[in-house]
Amino acid sequence: MDVQQIRKDFPILSQKIYGKPLVYFDNAATTQKPQCVLDSIVNFYTTYNSNIHRGVHFLSEKATEIYENARLKVKEFINAKSRTEIVFTKGSTEAINTLAYSFGEAYIKPGDELIISEMEHHSNIVPWQLMAQRRGAIIRVLPFYDNGELMEDMLEKLICDRTKIVCVTYVSNTLGTVNDVESIIKTAHAHNIPVLVDAAQAIQHLKIDVQKLDCDFLALSGHKVYAETGIGVLYGKEHFLEELPPYQGGGDMIKNVSFDLTTFAELPLKFEAGTSNFVGAGSLLTALNYVDSIGLDNIAKYEEQLLEYATKKIEEIGGVTIYGNAKHKASIVSFNIDGAHHYDVGMILDKLGVAVRTGTHCTEPIMKHYNITGTVRASFAMYNTFEEIDTLCEGIIKAKKMLR
Repeated sequence: MDVQQIRKDFPILSQKIYGKPLVYFDNAATTQKPQCVLDSIVNFYTTYNSNIHRGVHFLSEKATEIYENARLKVKEFINAKSRTEIVFTKGSTEAINTLAYSFGEAYIKPGDELIISEMEHHSNIVPWQLMAQRRGAIIRVLPFYDNGELMEDMLEKLICDRTKIVCVTYVSNTLGTVNDVESIIKTAHAHNIPVLVDAAQAIQHLKIDVQKLDCDFLALSGHKVYAETGIGVLYGKEHFLEELPPYQGGGDMIKNVSFDLTTFAELPLKFEAGTSNFVGAGSLLTALNYVDSIGLDNIAKYEEQLLEYATKKIEEIGGVTIYGNAKHKASIVSFNIDGAHHYDVGMILDKLGVAVRTGTHCTEPIMKHYNITGTVRASFAMYNTFEEIDTLCEGIIKAKKMLR
């Protein structure tokens, strides 16, 4: 990987913040966009802009072609069996909400149970809570050890004959833990229980093969993998999507409508009501092609080096606690300076041009586990450098002196 050449593809990285070069370490929240993605958005609006699936004119047909090519690209990127298993959504949050509602309507009865891990993002907790309240279901929690690894041996004990689904993140957005989702899926499937994998923090770091994993559902967000915001994917095995009722009603998801009866479109359109973010889908197509041009294996190897370097450098500072030290991690480091508030640390780093995330990171149960109010989170991407990590550590040392 030529990191310096990659950096040239991202215009935002060349700017200065408070007179200092931007060091962008908030990639777990959203990644920056390469010029090819920005160009694809402008090109779409200036060349092909027209609503999809509805028109016989040239612009509509061209827009539809790009949209469906994006679907095919996602299918290939995650190795789904069929394009019909790829449902476009606004993001992983809407994907999970879609599944939680539809799954609940189809399969959940009062007293049924579902299992969610303790390290989930709120978007993989709250939709299931809403569904459980509506359907009278019970949520069981799979806990994690203090080092940030799930207690996988507890899963078998939590499963019972009323368990209907297991929901687990592939990569923790706070701890960086890469969970052994393949093992979790095998355990659940031994009891004929389907599994949802939240891949929002995995899609940009790891090669995902849904057929190898054998997951039943998977959610991802485009803006985490260098595409624009407002586009995401719900993957679902075809037989499940056929059985599930639609989450929303409207145009494009119907076959026929009358006041007596409405019949629904074939998959995947049954779950894509209204005008989809077809421009966003085009940006996702471009972004995934861009990632493929670099190679996920190359990206993963480089980000692993960044993580190792950052962890070592931060630990050498002293007086800093890192949360999440699992054996297998993605390029995320969450930490606190002993005796200092995470928000104050983030403010000082910002003045040095270093962009980090502070707070709970939409994972309040993790904060409760460690009895803390939040952390500083530095998350790395393929365009970050070792020199930027040095700048981060210099900022941590400065913040430590100022705040202690």
